[in-house]
Amino acid sequence: MKPHTIFLSSVLWCGVAGCWAGAQADPFQRTAPAQSLPNLRTSASPTPPAAPRSAATAAPATTSKAPAPAEATFGTPRTSSDGSQTRVVFDLTPGVSYTLNPTFGGLRLDVKGARVMPAVTTRLGASVSEYRAGNGSVTLFTPFPLSLTDGWRASEATLASGSRVLILEFGPTLSGGASASLKALVRTATTPATPALALTATPPVPKALAEQLPPGDAIAPANRAALPSPPALPGHDPNKPSALAGRVSPGVTSGTALGTPRVGKNPGLTRIVLDLPPGTTYRLVPGGLGLRVELTGVTAAALSAQNVSPEVRGWRYEPSPNGVTVTLLTGTPLTERSGWRALLVPPLEGSTLSRLAIDLSPALANLTPLAPREKVVAAVPATPVSRGTALLALSTSLVQPRVVLDAGHGGKDPGAVGSVIEKQITLDVALRVRELLRAAGVDVVLTRDGDRELHSDKVTDLNLRAGVGRAQGTQLFVSIHVNALDAKTALRGYGIETWWNGNHPLSSSLAGLLQQHMVDVTGAYSRGLRSNRSLAVLRENSVPAALVEIGFASHPVDGLNLKDTHYLDRVALGIAQGIRAALVGGVSASGAVAGR
Repeated sequence: MKPHTIFLSSVLWCGVAGCWAGAQADPFQRTAPAQSLPNLRTSASPTPPAAPRSAATAAPATTSKAPAPAEATFGTPRTSSDGSQTRVVFDLTPGVSYTLNPTFGGLRLDVKGARVMPAVTTRLGASVSEYRAGNGSVTLFTPFPLSLTDGWRASEATLASGSRVLILEFGPTLSGGASASLKALVRTATTPATPALALTATPPVPKALAEQLPPGDAIAPANRAALPSPPALPGHDPNKPSALAGRVSPGVTSGTALGTPRVGKNPGLTRIVLDLPPGTTYRLVPGGLGLRVELTGVTAAALSAQNVSPEVRGWRYEPSPNGVTVTLLTGTPLTERSGWRALLVPPLEGSTLSRLAIDLSPALANLTPLAPREKVVAAVPATPVSRGTALLALSTSLVQPRVVLDAGHGGKDPGAVGSVIEKQITLDVALRVRELLRAAGVDVVLTRDGDRELHSDKVTDLNLRAGVGRAQGTQLFVSIHVNALDAKTALRGYGIETWWNGNHPLSSSLAGLLQQHMVDVTGAYSRGLRSNRSLAVLRENSVPAALVEIGFASHPVDGLNLKDTHYLDRVALGIAQGIRAALVGGVSASGAVAGR
């Protein structure tokens, strides 16, 4: 809801052929990563300033069929940086081929037809925290998770010199993945040596969730064994949480010792990975203090760790007669479908250990799709209106209650800009709410139904929006916005909040109903109610009015929520249910008059 545009530094990127003005014979820094043995870490010199790129023409993805020279090598990339974006360029010699493997922790290249130069170095740029090469593969580690399309881009080009290059770009808000000509080279896993894992009574992971925030080391979709939590239960009791259970197959465990958890830290999210031998059974129980993982078939000593990350206060192992109980303590309560994600990942080739990967973040909301029967708001009774004088009612008619929805910003005013553009999301949600309410018998009016502002002057624009709510017969006014914080404090802002103003005695009640229903349906973190006298779009209204902030475009996890159509469906349903509850419960302009 920022009155001015908020640009994250990672948004300011112009692509491969964009803002790298000028031309040089060799546009990239030629300093190679420090050479060392594969298992030896060395320090890297700071990444030099970005240099312009020479003209290049797109090259097809197919690799040359010519035989590779005996001494053909792969590695020694050239790097450049622009803010939070990092570009890495590899020369491609004739005969070399490769595959691209996006994972939670970075991008792995498996190379054939050339010897990979062994090297280990730290920080090639802001978005590549480590470079590791050797044994036929190169891994570029990133401080944020990669999916098939988010966090990276890959393309090939032919330089003016005639040499072919692979161009990799990394950034927390980049999207696109492999270019169209390289799609066939993307792999999501090494084929496991053992059959696919089996789970008991567990539905498949929603496609959108799996693509947006893959919680495990990348695996082929056909082998993905997902662990979404059970359907949300009304009136969730943290002391009696629902559980999710499964078994790692095949094989019979023999009491193998459980290793300490592997921890991956990313902005706004922490991953805990437990390596499980064949035959291990597990049960996951979310609760008010964190997540309990009950394992049977393994052993472990009593271990613990404190202050693991901002999202994980600590973990502990507690031996039990049949196995081990692992407790992951979080700073915020978990529900059946929010605050956490889990995925069971098959063993890598040559290993028998499956990986139970658990993501923890208070910004993780419920992204499961709504069933058609859930996308319905109960009918709202029409309002009786008498015609005639105050002493003699000549007739009475029924009219639909009228509600005004204000999609924040628009036109030349984009609002907050981060993972999403506020003006686009607010209109999208407003249209979804309108559809739900019209089906329930509500007369819905939008302050805007397209990408436009009401007036070029911001003050006038806000007054005109409020003026729509002052039209005769209006019962409620709801303004929809997306939140954002500056880059320095972005990780502090996530979740849903609702604002109200003292313009009407029932505005706070409307805000409370909207907040309650949005949080219930989305599972998003609740930031509660806020009161502000300076919000003109509320202050200038004469009916109960509220402003909802449905998430933060500046947060790396909450931003992914706002990009998910299932989350937007849930937000819209929560707003619509809150409006219906207000109309039926007398929290409206006519309700206030009747109650006097």
